[in-house]
Amino acid sequence: MKEKILVAMSGGVDSSVAAWLMKEQGYDVVGVSMHLVSCHRPTERSCCSAEDRLDARRVCEALGIPYFTLDYRDAFQKKVIQPFVAAYARGRTPIPCVSCNSEFKFAALFDDMVLHEAVRVATGHYAKVLRDSDGRYRLYRGRDQKKDQTYFLFQLRQQELSKIEFPLAEVTKAEVRAMAKKQGFVTQDKPESQEICFVTDDDYAGFVESHGGHLLQGEGNFVDREGKVLGRHEGIHAYTIGQRRGLKKGFGQRMYVVEIRPETNEVVLGLKQEVMRSTMTVTSMHWTAEGATTFDPREYVETPLEIRIRSTHAPAVASIKSIRERIIEVAFDEPQMAIAPGQAAVFYQGDEVLGGGWIA
Repeated sequence: MKEKILVAMSGGVDSSVAAWLMKEQGYDVVGVSMHLVSCHRPTERSCCSAEDRLDARRVCEALGIPYFTLDYRDAFQKKVIQPFVAAYARGRTPIPCVSCNSEFKFAALFDDMVLHEAVRVATGHYAKVLRDSDGRYRLYRGRDQKKDQTYFLFQLRQQELSKIEFPLAEVTKAEVRAMAKKQGFVTQDKPESQEICFVTDDDYAGFVESHGGHLLQGEGNFVDREGKVLGRHEGIHAYTIGQRRGLKKGFGQRMYVVEIRPETNEVVLGLKQEVMRSTMTVTSMHWTAEGATTFDPREYVETPLEIRIRSTHAPAVASIKSIRERIIEVAFDEPQMAIAPGQAAVFYQGDEVLGGGWIA
């Protein structure tokens, strides 16, 4: 009897090929899409829009596999969108895709896996899971490092990694598109999805204003490090650490956002060198190997590692200086630009994801 596997279908080319590869490997495949947000315009693209769900259904029909849509709009609003809006209102720069994956999407997929009597879950992420000789499940970058998505997966636990398949681990994006074209999938030429899928026009400030206006403090002062008033800002939710674009001219020199002070509703401006930092504190640290009997995070103290401080950031060499419960003190070999509170910091040793946490 074939093992049944649940494949998350976003309506894009990656999940389409992931479903095909699972079927080619002999699994009994079930495709599922999540309805996460309500679209108010027929052409609006967002998390699994109606058009995306239709494309996913067409791919499943072409593969001859069952397809289901799961309505999670209320839960997504409470668990992902509301915390995102609240974080921006506090002057932080959240990355909701991380918590969405670990605390929402995969949790829902595993519930649905049981409902459909499947034994595993597969997605179209570019990542890889391997089980070592000690029985520990390890998370690695996939072959296509340009498309690497492990930054968004660092919070997955051992129990979850043991039941996940990443069919695209050993293929490149170009190969995925070639496979989709050969199979005649309607998704073969679909463009890449945006980074935060529920903000359809990349206007984060506008999204926060429309979904959490009651949380905002409104206009306040631009100040320098000493507290001297330099001008007025439109609200701390409209700025992020390291930002230069959108700042009003007239400061006499090129200025950057170096700090956001929600308690006084101030945005601190300074020169580029003031945005550079060599140290950071990471909180709520999660180690991918937690739960494995042979794991001790202290082995990584003073060991050269690579750390990504945002999804588009090239990994930078750093070392852990101390571990205190789930609080990590980090020192970089070279100063880094715009280490923003609220972003995820993900730790790598070679291609392996050791874990990650949240920049304080």
